[in-house]
Amino acid sequence: METALITGGLGFIGSYIARVLIEENVVEKAVLVDHYGAHVSPVRDGFVDYRKARLAGIEDRIIIERGEAKYLSVVSRLLDSYRPKYIFHLAALPLAKLQNLNTEEAQEGSVTSTSNILTAIGTFFDDSGYRPERFVYTSSSMVYGDFHYNPADENHPTNPKEIYGTMKLAGEAITRGLATFFGIPYTIIRPSAVYGPTDMNRRVTQIFVEKALQGQKLTIHGEDEMLDFTFVRDLAKGFVLAAQEEQAVGETFNITCGNARRLLDFALELKTHFPSLEYEVIERDAFRPRRGSLSIEKAQKLLGYKPEYDLKRGVSEYINFAKKHFRA
Repeated sequence: METALITGGLGFIGSYIARVLIEENVVEKAVLVDHYGAHVSPVRDGFVDYRKARLAGIEDRIIIERGEAKYLSVVSRLLDSYRPKYIFHLAALPLAKLQNLNTEEAQEGSVTSTSNILTAIGTFFDDSGYRPERFVYTSSSMVYGDFHYNPADENHPTNPKEIYGTMKLAGEAITRGLATFFGIPYTIIRPSAVYGPTDMNRRVTQIFVEKALQGQKLTIHGEDEMLDFTFVRDLAKGFVLAAQEEQAVGETFNITCGNARRLLDFALELKTHFPSLEYEVIERDAFRPRRGSLSIEKAQKLLGYKPEYDLKRGVSEYINFAKKHFRA
Protein backbone atom coordinates (compact mmCIF):
# COMPACT_ATOMS: atom_id res chain seq x y z
CA MET A 1 0.00 0.00 0.00
CA GLU A 2 1.49 3.32 -1.06
CA THR A 3 1.24 6.00 1.58
CA ALA A 4 2.32 9.57 2.25
CA LEU A 5 3.31 10.63 5.74
CA ILE A 6 2.32 14.16 6.77
CA THR A 7 3.63 15.51 10.05
CA GLY A 8 1.22 18.09 11.43
CA GLY A 9 -1.31 16.31 9.26
CA LEU A 10 -4.43 17.56 11.04
CA GLY A 11 -3.24 21.12 10.55
CA PHE A 12 -4.53 23.69 8.08
CA ILE A 13 -2.05 23.05 5.27
CA GLY A 14 -1.32 19.40 6.04
CA SER A 15 -4.97 18.39 5.80
CA TYR A 16 -5.30 20.05 2.40
CA ILE A 17 -2.20 18.22 1.16
CA ALA A 18 -3.82 14.97 2.31
CA ARG A 19 -6.99 15.87 0.43
CA VAL A 20 -5.13 16.62 -2.81
CA LEU A 21 -3.08 13.41 -2.53
CA ILE A 22 -6.25 11.36 -2.13
CA GLU A 23 -8.48 13.15 -4.61
CA GLU A 24 -5.80 12.85 -7.29
CA ASN A 25 -5.02 9.23 -6.31
CA VAL A 26 -1.34 9.96 -5.79
CA VAL A 27 -1.30 7.48 -2.88
CA GLU A 28 -3.77 5.00 -1.43
CA LYS A 29 -3.63 6.35 2.12
CA ALA A 30 -2.40 9.48 3.84
CA VAL A 31 -0.91 8.98 7.30
CA LEU A 32 -1.49 12.09 9.40
CA VAL A 33 0.82 12.49 12.38
CA ASP A 34 -0.41 15.05 14.89
CA HIS A 35 -0.11 15.84 18.59
CA TYR A 36 -3.77 16.97 18.79
CA GLY A 37 -2.73 20.32 20.23
CA ALA A 38 -3.79 23.86 19.41
CA HIS A 39 -1.69 26.99 19.00
CA VAL A 40 -4.44 29.40 20.02
CA SER A 41 -6.70 29.40 23.06
CA PRO A 42 -9.58 26.91 22.63
CA VAL A 43 -11.63 28.78 25.24
CA ARG A 44 -11.63 32.18 23.52
CA ASP A 45 -14.94 33.50 22.19
CA GLY A 46 -15.55 32.35 18.63
CA PHE A 47 -13.13 29.41 18.65
CA VAL A 48 -14.29 26.67 16.27
CA ASP A 49 -12.38 23.40 15.98
CA TYR A 50 -12.35 22.60 12.25
CA ARG A 51 -10.18 19.49 12.38
CA LYS A 52 -13.07 17.10 11.72
CA ALA A 53 -14.29 19.29 8.85
CA ARG A 54 -10.81 19.18 7.31
CA LEU A 55 -11.18 15.45 6.69
CA ALA A 56 -14.81 15.41 5.54
CA GLY A 57 -15.28 13.00 2.64
CA ILE A 58 -11.81 11.44 2.78
CA GLU A 59 -11.97 9.74 6.19
CA ASP A 60 -11.77 6.22 4.78
CA ARG A 61 -8.38 6.93 3.21
CA ILE A 62 -6.84 8.61 6.22
CA ILE A 63 -4.80 7.05 9.02
CA ILE A 64 -4.31 9.27 12.06
CA GLU A 65 -1.37 8.67 14.36
CA ARG A 66 -0.89 10.67 17.54
CA GLY A 67 2.71 11.69 18.04
CA GLU A 68 5.32 14.39 17.70
CA ALA A 69 8.17 14.34 15.22
CA LYS A 70 10.52 15.86 17.79
CA TYR A 71 10.78 12.37 19.30
CA LEU A 72 13.08 10.07 17.37
CA SER A 73 11.29 6.97 18.70
CA VAL A 74 7.99 8.20 17.26
CA VAL A 75 9.49 8.93 13.85
CA SER A 76 11.28 5.56 13.74
CA ARG A 77 8.09 3.66 14.57
CA LEU A 78 6.12 5.45 11.86
CA LEU A 79 8.76 4.84 9.21
CA ASP A 80 8.93 1.17 10.16
CA SER A 81 5.15 0.81 10.09
CA TYR A 82 4.33 2.60 6.84
CA ARG A 83 7.48 3.04 4.70
CA PRO A 84 5.86 6.14 3.12
CA LYS A 85 6.53 7.01 -0.49
CA TYR A 86 6.46 10.73 0.33
CA ILE A 87 7.06 12.60 3.56
CA PHE A 88 5.68 16.10 4.01
CA HIS A 89 7.06 17.78 7.11
CA LEU A 90 4.70 20.47 8.42
CA ALA A 91 4.82 19.83 12.18
CA ALA A 92 5.93 23.23 13.43
CA LEU A 93 4.53 26.55 14.55
CA PRO A 94 1.83 27.51 12.04
CA LEU A 95 2.56 31.23 11.75
CA ALA A 96 4.99 33.94 12.74
CA LYS A 97 2.98 35.79 15.36
CA LEU A 98 1.71 33.68 18.25
CA GLN A 99 1.11 34.47 21.89
CA ASN A 100 4.18 33.78 24.04
CA LEU A 101 6.24 32.69 21.05
CA ASN A 102 9.67 31.42 22.13
CA THR A 103 12.78 30.09 20.47
CA GLU A 104 12.56 26.65 22.10
CA GLU A 105 9.10 25.93 20.69
CA ALA A 106 10.03 27.26 17.25
CA GLN A 107 13.19 25.17 17.25
CA GLU A 108 11.36 21.92 18.02
CA GLY A 109 9.41 21.90 14.77
CA SER A 110 11.87 23.39 12.32
CA VAL A 111 15.19 22.05 13.63
CA THR A 112 14.79 19.15 16.07
CA SER A 113 11.95 17.39 14.23
CA THR A 114 13.60 17.90 10.85
CA SER A 115 16.86 16.45 12.15
CA ASN A 116 15.08 13.46 13.67
CA ILE A 117 13.15 12.57 10.53
CA LEU A 118 16.17 12.77 8.26
CA THR A 119 18.39 10.85 10.69
CA ALA A 120 15.75 8.13 11.06
CA ILE A 121 15.46 7.82 7.28
CA GLY A 122 19.23 7.51 7.00
CA THR A 123 19.28 4.77 9.63
CA PHE A 124 16.47 2.85 7.96
CA PHE A 125 18.22 2.98 4.62
CA ASP A 126 21.35 1.50 6.15
CA ASP A 127 19.32 -1.26 7.84
CA SER A 128 16.72 -2.12 5.21
CA GLY A 129 17.29 -0.10 2.04
CA TYR A 130 14.16 2.00 2.59
CA ARG A 131 14.09 5.68 1.79
CA PRO A 132 11.18 7.86 0.63
CA GLU A 133 11.00 9.11 -2.93
CA ARG A 134 10.82 12.64 -1.52
CA PHE A 135 11.13 14.53 1.75
CA VAL A 136 9.39 17.90 1.52
CA TYR A 137 10.30 20.52 4.10
CA THR A 138 7.91 23.39 4.80
CA SER A 139 9.73 26.68 5.14
CA SER A 140 8.27 30.20 4.83
CA SER A 141 8.60 33.42 2.88
CA MET A 142 9.52 34.98 6.25
CA VAL A 143 13.07 33.68 5.69
CA TYR A 144 13.59 36.60 3.28
CA GLY A 145 12.97 39.32 5.85
CA ASP A 146 12.49 42.70 4.17
CA PHE A 147 12.25 42.38 0.40
CA HIS A 148 15.07 44.09 -1.48
CA TYR A 149 13.36 43.65 -4.84
CA ASN A 150 9.98 42.65 -6.13
CA PRO A 151 9.01 40.00 -7.02
CA ALA A 152 11.36 38.10 -4.74
CA ASP A 153 12.70 34.92 -6.33
CA GLU A 154 14.28 31.97 -4.54
CA ASN A 155 17.73 33.57 -4.84
CA HIS A 156 16.65 36.63 -2.87
CA PRO A 157 18.91 37.17 0.19
CA THR A 158 17.62 35.44 3.34
CA ASN A 159 17.71 37.71 6.36
CA PRO A 160 14.81 36.91 8.73
CA LYS A 161 13.83 39.49 11.32
CA GLU A 162 12.05 37.33 13.92
CA ILE A 163 12.02 33.93 15.64
CA TYR A 164 9.73 32.11 13.20
CA GLY A 165 11.64 32.99 10.03
CA THR A 166 14.97 32.38 11.73
CA MET A 167 14.05 28.83 12.74
CA LYS A 168 12.46 28.09 9.36
CA LEU A 169 15.72 29.10 7.70
CA ALA A 170 17.67 26.92 10.13
CA GLY A 171 15.42 24.03 9.14
CA GLU A 172 16.28 24.64 5.50
CA ALA A 173 19.98 24.32 6.33
CA ILE A 174 19.32 21.13 8.30
CA THR A 175 17.33 19.72 5.38
CA ARG A 176 19.99 20.47 2.78
CA GLY A 177 22.87 19.24 4.91
CA LEU A 178 21.42 16.04 6.35
CA ALA A 179 19.46 15.07 3.24
CA THR A 180 22.65 15.39 1.22
CA PHE A 181 24.63 13.42 3.82
CA PHE A 182 22.09 10.58 3.96
CA GLY A 183 21.29 10.62 0.22
CA ILE A 184 17.63 11.58 0.70
CA PRO A 185 15.80 13.30 -2.19
CA TYR A 186 14.38 16.54 -0.78
CA THR A 187 12.48 19.66 -1.80
CA ILE A 188 11.93 22.88 0.16
CA ILE A 189 8.72 24.93 -0.12
CA ARG A 190 8.34 28.59 0.89
CA PRO A 191 4.65 29.57 1.23
CA SER A 192 3.26 33.03 1.93
CA ALA A 193 0.12 34.46 3.59
CA VAL A 194 -1.93 31.26 3.33
CA TYR A 195 -5.68 31.62 3.79
CA GLY A 196 -8.90 29.69 3.24
CA PRO A 197 -11.56 27.47 4.82
CA THR A 198 -10.83 25.67 8.13
CA ASP A 199 -8.10 28.08 9.25
CA MET A 200 -8.29 28.33 13.05
CA ASN A 201 -4.90 29.73 14.04
CA ARG A 202 -5.89 33.42 13.98
CA ARG A 203 -4.14 34.50 10.83
CA VAL A 204 -5.10 38.04 9.91
CA THR A 205 -7.32 36.75 7.09
CA GLN A 206 -9.27 34.53 9.50
CA ILE A 207 -9.64 37.41 11.93
CA PHE A 208 -10.96 39.66 9.14
CA VAL A 209 -13.47 37.10 7.86
CA GLU A 210 -14.83 36.31 11.30
CA LYS A 211 -15.11 40.00 12.24
CA ALA A 212 -16.96 40.67 9.00
CA LEU A 213 -19.42 37.89 9.84
CA GLN A 214 -20.02 39.49 13.25
CA GLY A 215 -20.36 43.03 11.94
CA GLN A 216 -17.22 44.20 13.74
CA LYS A 217 -14.82 46.88 12.55
CA LEU A 218 -11.52 45.74 10.99
CA THR A 219 -8.18 47.23 11.99
CA ILE A 220 -5.68 47.33 9.13
CA HIS A 221 -2.04 47.79 10.01
CA GLY A 222 -0.62 49.90 7.19
CA GLU A 223 -2.42 51.28 4.16
CA ASP A 224 0.21 49.90 1.78
CA GLU A 225 1.01 46.67 3.63
CA MET A 226 1.46 44.02 0.90
CA LEU A 227 1.06 40.25 1.17
CA ASP A 228 1.19 37.52 -1.45
CA PHE A 229 -2.12 35.95 -0.38
CA THR A 230 -2.14 32.24 -1.29
CA PHE A 231 -5.28 30.15 -1.22
CA VAL A 232 -4.61 26.98 0.74
CA ARG A 233 -5.73 24.56 -1.98
CA ASP A 234 -3.33 26.13 -4.49
CA LEU A 235 -0.52 25.71 -1.98
CA ALA A 236 -1.42 22.06 -1.34
CA LYS A 237 -1.36 21.33 -5.06
CA GLY A 238 2.06 22.93 -5.27
CA PHE A 239 3.34 20.66 -2.51
CA VAL A 240 2.07 17.56 -4.27
CA LEU A 241 3.55 18.61 -7.61
CA ALA A 242 6.90 19.26 -5.96
CA ALA A 243 6.91 15.83 -4.30
CA GLN A 244 6.36 14.04 -7.61
CA GLU A 245 8.50 16.02 -10.02
CA GLU A 246 12.02 14.67 -10.52
CA GLN A 247 13.35 18.11 -11.44
CA ALA A 248 12.34 19.35 -7.97
CA VAL A 249 14.92 17.21 -6.15
CA GLY A 250 17.32 19.46 -4.25
CA GLU A 251 15.40 22.59 -5.18
CA THR A 252 13.62 25.35 -3.27
CA PHE A 253 10.35 26.84 -4.50
CA ASN A 254 8.14 29.79 -3.72
CA ILE A 255 4.61 28.35 -3.83
CA THR A 256 2.32 31.38 -3.65
CA CYS A 257 -0.21 33.25 -5.76
CA GLY A 258 2.65 35.28 -7.24
CA ASN A 259 0.73 38.54 -7.06
CA ALA A 260 0.86 40.55 -3.84
CA ARG A 261 -2.14 42.60 -2.77
CA ARG A 262 -2.61 45.11 -0.01
CA LEU A 263 -4.12 43.99 3.25
CA LEU A 264 -6.55 46.80 2.54
CA ASP A 265 -7.51 45.02 -0.71
CA PHE A 266 -8.45 41.93 1.29
CA ALA A 267 -10.70 44.09 3.45
CA LEU A 268 -12.24 45.75 0.39
CA GLU A 269 -12.94 42.34 -1.14
CA LEU A 270 -14.74 41.39 2.06
CA LYS A 271 -16.74 44.61 1.81
CA THR A 272 -18.22 43.45 -1.51
CA HIS A 273 -19.85 40.63 0.49
CA PHE A 274 -20.57 42.72 3.59
CA PRO A 275 -21.45 46.25 2.33
CA SER A 276 -21.81 47.69 5.83
CA LEU A 277 -18.35 46.48 6.90
CA GLU A 278 -16.28 49.21 8.55
CA TYR A 279 -12.52 49.41 8.82
CA GLU A 280 -9.79 51.70 10.06
CA VAL A 281 -6.20 51.99 8.90
CA ILE A 282 -3.49 52.47 11.52
CA GLU A 283 0.30 52.44 11.51
CA ARG A 284 1.85 49.23 10.19
CA ASP A 285 3.12 46.58 12.57
CA ALA A 286 6.90 47.08 12.81
CA PHE A 287 7.22 43.38 13.70
CA ARG A 288 6.42 42.42 10.13
CA PRO A 289 9.06 42.55 7.41
CA ARG A 290 8.23 44.64 4.36
CA ARG A 291 7.18 42.22 1.66
CA GLY A 292 5.48 42.04 -1.71
CA SER A 293 5.06 39.49 -4.50
CA LEU A 294 7.09 36.31 -4.68
CA SER A 295 8.23 35.04 -8.04
CA ILE A 296 6.65 31.68 -8.92
CA GLU A 297 8.38 31.46 -12.29
CA LYS A 298 10.60 28.59 -11.16
CA ALA A 299 7.61 26.58 -9.88
CA GLN A 300 5.71 27.26 -13.08
CA LYS A 301 8.63 26.13 -15.21
CA LEU A 302 9.79 23.04 -13.30
CA LEU A 303 6.55 21.88 -11.65
CA GLY A 304 3.83 23.09 -13.97
CA TYR A 305 2.41 24.96 -10.99
CA LYS A 306 -0.43 27.32 -11.79
CA PRO A 307 -2.48 28.91 -9.01
CA GLU A 308 -6.22 28.81 -9.69
CA TYR A 309 -7.44 31.25 -7.04
CA ASP A 310 -7.16 35.00 -7.27
CA LEU A 311 -8.20 37.06 -4.26
CA LYS A 312 -11.79 37.45 -5.46
CA ARG A 313 -12.40 33.72 -5.89
CA GLY A 314 -10.49 32.76 -2.74
CA VAL A 315 -12.30 35.20 -0.48
CA SER A 316 -15.67 34.16 -1.91
CA GLU A 317 -15.03 30.47 -1.25
CA TYR A 318 -13.71 31.22 2.23
CA ILE A 319 -16.78 33.29 3.13
CA ASN A 320 -19.18 30.63 1.85
CA PHE A 321 -17.52 28.09 4.15
CA ALA A 322 -17.40 30.43 7.13
CA LYS A 323 -21.07 31.33 6.82
CA LYS A 324 -21.96 27.64 7.16
CA HIS A 325 -19.57 26.71 9.94
CA PHE A 326 -18.56 29.71 12.04
CA ARG A 327 -20.39 30.26 15.31
CA ALA A 328 -19.40 33.23 17.46
